Amino acid sequence: MTSCKPTSKKDEYLRKPEWLKIKLNTNDEYKGLKKLMRENNLHTVCEEARCPNIHECWGERRTATMMILGSVCTRACRFCAVKTGLPTELDLQEPERVADSVKIMDLKHVVITMVARDDLRDGGAGVLAETIRAIRRKSPATSIEVLPSDLGGLDENITMLMDARPDILNHNIETVRSLTPRVRAKATYDRSLAFLKRAKELQPDIPTKSSLMIGLGETEEEILQVMDDLRANDVDIMTIGQYLQPTKKHLPVKKYYSPLEFGKLRKIAMEKGFSHCEAGPLVRSSYHADEQVNAATKERQLQAGK
Repeated sequence: MTSCKPTSKKDEYLRKPEWLKIKLNTNDEYKGLKKLMRENNLHTVCEEARCPNIHECWGERRTATMMILGSVCTRACRFCAVKTGLPTELDLQEPERVADSVKIMDLKHVVITMVARDDLRDGGAGVLAETIRAIRRKSPATSIEVLPSDLGGLDENITMLMDARPDILNHNIETVRSLTPRVRAKATYDRSLAFLKRAKELQPDIPTKSSLMIGLGETEEEILQVMDDLRANDVDIMTIGQYLQPTKKHLPVKKYYSPLEFGKLRKIAMEKGFSHCEAGPLVRSSYHADEQVNAATKERQLQAGK
C-alpha cells in the first residue's frame, strides 16, 4: 500500500486533500427532513456527529440515521463530536415519535443509533428494541438497522435487542486494538467483538456489521488484523472510512488515505469473506446502508412497493 505524508495540525484545517471535498445537495427532500426532525424534537447522528454524507442520504436516498435516548452521551470518546455528560432525559414515548416520523418521511431505510447510556441498567436496550417494534407496526416495509453501544456487554441486554429482530445489527469496532484505549472511552476491543459474536449467535440470519476509522496512526498490518478479527466473529459487512478531526479538542489526523488505498482495502476485505464492504474517504458507518439488507428484507420491500 502506498504511503501518504503525515499531516501537521495546521494541514488538518487548511490543506485537506482534494478528494475530501463534499458535494452539497440542499434540495427540497433534504430541507423537508430537516424541518421534520426539528418539529418532532428528534436527534440525528447525521447532524450531531457532523457526517459528511448528510446531503446525499437525506437529499437523494431518503435514508436517515436517528439518534435516540437523548443527545448527551455518558462516554467521552476522543474521536466523537456528540456532547458528553450525565443524561437527564429518558423519554419512553420516543419510540412512537420516531416511528411516526419514519412513516411521515416514507423512509426506505432507517438507522437507529443511540448515545451510550451507562447510567441505565439495560444500557438503553429496552427503548431501542421498542423503537424497532414501533417502526415495524407503522412502516412494515422500511428496513431497520440498529447501531447500539456495547450495552455494557451484558448478555441480557444484547438478547433484549436481538429479540426485536432488526434487519441489520451494526456495532462499530471503531479502531485497531492498540489504539482503542486512547480512542474509545470505557469501550474495549474484545467486548465489541464479543457483542458482535453474541448477536450473530442469537439471530444467525440477521447480518452483522462493523465500521473502522483509519488515519489515527494505525499500521496496515493492524487494519488487516481487524478484518480477520471481525470475520472470526462472523461479521458479514464492514465499512472503512477516513477519520476527520471534529474540533481542535479531538484527536488529530495522523494520515489521509487516498481513494486508491481505500480501494485496495475494500478488495482485501472482500477477499477475506465479507459479503459487502464500503471503503472510501467519506464512508461512514451508515453509508449506503439501504443497499446492505438481506434478501428476505428486500423481498418484503418489493411486495410493499417500497
